[in-house]
Order: sequence, then C-alpha cells, then structure tokens
Amino acid sequence: MTYDFAYFQKSADYVREKIGFTPEIAIILGTGLGPLADEIEDPITIPYGDIPNFLISTAESHAGKLIAGSLSGKKIVCMSGRFHYYEGYDFEQLTAPIRLFKLLGVEKTILTNAAGAVNVEYSPGHVVILKDHINLMGVSPTRGKNVEEFGPRFFDASDIYTKSLRKIALDCAKDTELIVHEGVYMFFCGPQFETAAEIRAARLLGADCVGMSTVTEALTAAHCSMPLLGISLMTNMATGVREEKLCNGEVGETARSVEVPFKNYVKDIIAHL
Repeated sequence: MTYDFAYFQKSADYVREKIGFTPEIAIILGTGLGPLADEIEDPITIPYGDIPNFLISTAESHAGKLIAGSLSGKKIVCMSGRFHYYEGYDFEQLTAPIRLFKLLGVEKTILTNAAGAVNVEYSPGHVVILKDHINLMGVSPTRGKNVEEFGPRFFDASDIYTKSLRKIALDCAKDTELIVHEGVYMFFCGPQFETAAEIRAARLLGADCVGMSTVTEALTAAHCSMPLLGISLMTNMATGVREEKLCNGEVGETARSVEVPFKNYVKDIIAHL
C-alpha cells in the first residue's frame, strides 16, 4: 500500500462532505474516556468503517466513531476510540488520524489516554499533562517515503507537546477537583502490561507514566506542525509499584470514578484554547 497524499485526501474529502464545516479542534479519546463524546452538541456521527482509507478500532472499550459538532463553544471533531500498534497495524498506518485532522483544517489537537503511573507521587485518578515522551521502540509513523505535503523528511521534536497549550491546561487545573501534574510519558507497544523490571527502567529514564498509545499520533502531529496537547489519566499504578496484579477492569473502573470532573476539565481547556 502506498500512503501518499492522495490516500489521506480521500478520507478527508469524505468527512468534509459529511460534516460541512471546518473544525477548530480535534480530540482523540483514549480507553475509558469515551463518555466525553456524549457532551458534543449537534453531533454528526461517522463510523470509522464508512471512511475511505481509514482504520477500524478493534479495542473493546473504543466506540470506533468520528463525531463532529460543538463543544465549549468550539467546532470540533472527536475520535471516540483510537488505533494502536498492538491491534496489528503498521506504524505508517497510524498516521491516519492526525493527517485526517490536518486536511480538515484542524488548528489544534488534544490527545487523551489512560496510563499507568510510574511516579510514586501519583495515584489512580490523577491527571498528567504531557510535557515530553520516551519512545525506545526504534520506530516512527513517518518511516518510509516522506509525504512532503504534510512536512519535511527531518523534523523538530523539541516542542511536540506544545508549551503554550500546556500552560492553558495547567492554568485550568486551578479550577478542577482533579489532581493535575506535568510529566513524561513512555511508550510501550503492548498489549501486555509492562513488567516490573521495565517499569524500574522507565523510572530511571525519567518516565512518570506509561502507555500503549499517543506517541505515534504525537510524532505525526510534530511532522505536520500541528499544535498538540497530551492529557493522561492515571488509571492504575504500573507493575511493581504496588503488589497487586494489573487488569484492564481497573482501567475502566478508575475512568468511571472521575468521569464527571475529567469531562468538565477537558471542556474548560477547550473553552480556553
């Protein structure tokens, strides 16, 4: 498959015709965070399977729908459910969401995810505004022939999680009941949870939390100069931080426990962007 500009343009042409407006902000909702989509006003819902050259979300907790409408007074497009490398996709395929947003005219993107806390000062239910990430997988979604229409072959990664957007999110944290930190996310491919030894290594390298998503989207955004905000919800303590075993049920349970304040926090951020 050739992932050239025309390939992604086909997706954007279809979505643009369906929604009939240019969204200002895009949001990708991670595991357990889908209820925010219910807050979108005048929603236009498009199943991923209807979008040409797009991907299908196979994760059980992900709705697999693109929703366009209004939120906090802004025109938005929202992915309720994302795509992961562990689902069997190539890294090059995982450029699809951000490149769709770019072609739709989106100005800023918010990535949310559920993550495991590595920093022992964190607890489940805390929120982390991402300031950087660690990717030791040795791969990039922009590998292969460069698509010049999106960005240069070699691109800067010094401000992937845009500093000005992080400031807005941290300022909004003053008005939420959530405990909000700023930290570093480390990418693991999954689908297994990380081992205790891997978590000790992650902590030594400077990671505050770990997860199986977000980094491919963030790198794609950097390639096409898309301002980006990353928000991680700590849904569990990472392996070895506590004695108990990890299970996916804990992720959903924690997300549900902070659903209302988390939704309100993200809505407030959007209102200030």
